[in-house]
Amino acid sequence: MFGIKRLMVLILSASGSLLAADQLAVKSPDSKISFHVFTKSDSLFYRISYENRDVVEASPIRMSLDAKAITGKVTIGKADNYQLNEEYPWYGAHSVARSHCNGSKISIGSGALHYTLDVRVFNDGASFRLIVPGRPDVKRIPDESTVFRLPVGTTAWFHDLNMHYEGEYARKNMDTVKAGQWAAPSVTFRLPGSEIYLSVTEADLKNYGGMALQTDGSRGMVLRLPQSQPTSYPFKLRYSAEDVLRLSQPAAITGTITTPWRVVMIANGLNALVNNDLVHNLCPPPDKKLFPQGIKTDWIQPGAAVWKYLDGGGEGTLETMKEYSRQASELGFKHNILEGFWKKWSDGDLKSLVDYSREKGVHIWLWEHSKNLREAKTRQAFFKHCHELGVSGLKMDFFDHEAKEEIDLYQSILRETAELKIMVDFHGANKPTGQERTWPNELTREAVKGMEASKLKDRAGHNVTLPFTRFATGHAEYTPVHFGERRKNTTWTHQIASAAIFSAPLLTYSASPEHLLTNPAAGMIKSIPSVWDETIVLPGSAIGEAAVYARRSGKSWFLAVMNGAMPRSFEIPLAFLGEGTFGASEVRDVDGNPAAVELGKGNYDKNGTIRLNLAEGGGFIAKFDRP
Repeated sequence: MFGIKRLMVLILSASGSLLAADQLAVKSPDSKISFHVFTKSDSLFYRISYENRDVVEASPIRMSLDAKAITGKVTIGKADNYQLNEEYPWYGAHSVARSHCNGSKISIGSGALHYTLDVRVFNDGASFRLIVPGRPDVKRIPDESTVFRLPVGTTAWFHDLNMHYEGEYARKNMDTVKAGQWAAPSVTFRLPGSEIYLSVTEADLKNYGGMALQTDGSRGMVLRLPQSQPTSYPFKLRYSAEDVLRLSQPAAITGTITTPWRVVMIANGLNALVNNDLVHNLCPPPDKKLFPQGIKTDWIQPGAAVWKYLDGGGEGTLETMKEYSRQASELGFKHNILEGFWKKWSDGDLKSLVDYSREKGVHIWLWEHSKNLREAKTRQAFFKHCHELGVSGLKMDFFDHEAKEEIDLYQSILRETAELKIMVDFHGANKPTGQERTWPNELTREAVKGMEASKLKDRAGHNVTLPFTRFATGHAEYTPVHFGERRKNTTWTHQIASAAIFSAPLLTYSASPEHLLTNPAAGMIKSIPSVWDETIVLPGSAIGEAAVYARRSGKSWFLAVMNGAMPRSFEIPLAFLGEGTFGASEVRDVDGNPAAVELGKGNYDKNGTIRLNLAEGGGFIAKFDRP
């Protein structure tokens, strides 16, 4: 549904801080969020307000082409206004995404150059991008240093770029953060004295380098493109000095330059943050030629996966993997992911596993190093061969860089695998930017410090930070649930509950299928879906302290609780339940024994309450069904 909404032009007084600049305001459909565009000392600026309170203070929009600034000495021209309003099916916190915004394509003049500032304001945030026209035969090098300046007293959660996107989030006061610190988007902020949360990231990243953020020492986060970013340790570890040097060079773009969307998600409370649709709303819908039913196209198969890597399970032989597929079927899982040991097999062995697994209703995925995918002919031949063998999915690893060359490779992989009906899991990857809407064959990507991180001491605190930071902007392959030493300061129940919170369309378990099947809570594990119809973040949740989720799949409700590093008591109202009485299957901690679970049953209605006293890293999970 499209419509036109007229924007109001405001003339500010000379005594104001904006020096009498003309200002355009684009408002959200519910009028609570406003994106203001104006000039200050003839330079392009913006600010964002929520309920008349600045959530991003006056900040410069900065871009250059071939080292020449195009956002200084500008004039603001005509605004062409538009509205978008649609719903579409989704695999995430809920099954239907809503995209409703007011937009404006604002003409900006910089000398002889005229370009467009495209702004979209939703009820759950604001976004903008620059579209700079260019001749199809001319290459130019863009750079950006746009600022996101936060109000006094703002709290931030972010990690640096050393391990690319596999970092541990730290809580910081933006008032005291010094200049020069790096942050991997998305970065979550909480405004002082409120329950207003922001998440700053980018959307629809393609034909461009990915952004990182760097602090300026004045409560600002500055956008930095790859040529200004430090190279991550994983990339330097796996690639040559020549590769490092090549990817650190500025990337040229031919023709019109369209930046990714610069995104500020805005949420009143953690529930609104977790249910925010802004990032994927800013990406185009899937191509109907490749995905006739969109995200519901039949070869796109969300579900849980078994994975032989972190939890023993024998040698990487055909017999072992057939047993993994058999056990996956017994668990009700849909996928079996093979690490690099498959390369020692013959095509006959692979085909044998694929055929056996298909009989069990299980799809086979193969791991591949991205360095083997960089030459188009080699890559396409590999994809075709996998397709001919009946392989359903590919787990591709070790990208570890935001350079445009890497972003272009993602796009090529997604298109070429979609043409062959192959599902995708990106490991060693950069942040999600909503591209999984355009390419629903991407069922997950890592970009998170997950269960593979064996030295993470406070896993409990890390686990209760991730739902409101990394997971707020897209799916992540954490590979949850481990009953061994890797779980650190978390209980078995916490681990099981994490599968219901760290969800992704491809939900890969790190525990071996044997250990899943022999766990006393195997029945609960089997019942946890990988996608949800509805999610409610309940009171008691706090970043770095606890995650309390109610999630609905069909007519069943799940209540999943993960506690952080400090003992904590919870009194959880069950108002999310519908009318009538529900029978509940429960998994609880055993006092004094983190490597054990206690199973229970109960009957509850929406007026009931569940009380929990959880130790460090404790957990709880229950499934509610009508009798």
